[in-house]
Amino acid sequence: MPTLRNKAEANGSKRLDAYLAEEYPQYSRSFLKNLTLQGNILLNGKPAKAGAKVKAGDEIVLEIPEAEEVSVRPEDIPINIIYQDEDIAVVNKAQGMVTHPAPGNYEGTLVNALIYHLKDLSGINGELRPGIVHRLDKDTSGLLVIAKNDAAHKSLSAQIAEKSAKRIYLALVYGNIKSDTGTIKTQIGRDPRDRKKMAVVRDGREAVTNYRVLCRYDGYTLVECALQTGRTHQIRVHLKHMGFPVVGDRVYTKQTDKFRLNGQLLHAYKLELTHPRTGERMKFCAPLPDYFKKVLRSLQNKNEA
Repeated sequence: MPTLRNKAEANGSKRLDAYLAEEYPQYSRSFLKNLTLQGNILLNGKPAKAGAKVKAGDEIVLEIPEAEEVSVRPEDIPINIIYQDEDIAVVNKAQGMVTHPAPGNYEGTLVNALIYHLKDLSGINGELRPGIVHRLDKDTSGLLVIAKNDAAHKSLSAQIAEKSAKRIYLALVYGNIKSDTGTIKTQIGRDPRDRKKMAVVRDGREAVTNYRVLCRYDGYTLVECALQTGRTHQIRVHLKHMGFPVVGDRVYTKQTDKFRLNGQLLHAYKLELTHPRTGERMKFCAPLPDYFKKVLRSLQNKNEA
């Protein structure tokens, strides 16, 4: 297990995660965070906590696990590629499909399908995430942009970071949201009571979602959500925090799903970006899946009854 040693020199104090991200740019924030959670980062000889502060003179040790040799196989899985050229592809991901392989789940993902169907993919995110610029949760459907080369990947990642790329979702939630429009701004991080979930927490990362009500039904609201940041489960956590969890969300609500859904009614239906090579502003739209439209028809009929 390789070991990296570091002695903090900066004056004042800084959060450990921010300090490590600056000192070790070759590693992603999520990788460093996982090292912390696994106890592989020591601060002055003791396992560090995620929210620890680093001061001048502190000694930090990173124990990097040996990389697991994994080969991601191409698989002939049908996917809906709505656009592609030599630099990018735009995919309408189906509900139930995992975006990229992860430990214990190396088959049946969007990446397996992309490797089969597309000739080239960017390598910036490594072997497990080729071409993946952003992701969607397994049970969230809709649009993803895929980078076919590293130059495109860098451009698209920068657009997301700078908020010039627009990602807009449709969600059906329990309850009636009173305000027609609004902005949810919180900090999101791991739920201290359940590490598999995300939650609004004090020491999390800033998360901003703009929303607009499209239609109110009897006990439900159809809402459009625009991401300003891209935290894990952001829209689902924000809507739950407001008191309006997404219908069918098996993680963030205990309400009874009378529609017998296979997952949350959350769909990434609009994507707007600047083409990394031509500079052309491009807009894409993915219609709602049939199961989503069926629920809305049912609610509309009830409204009109």
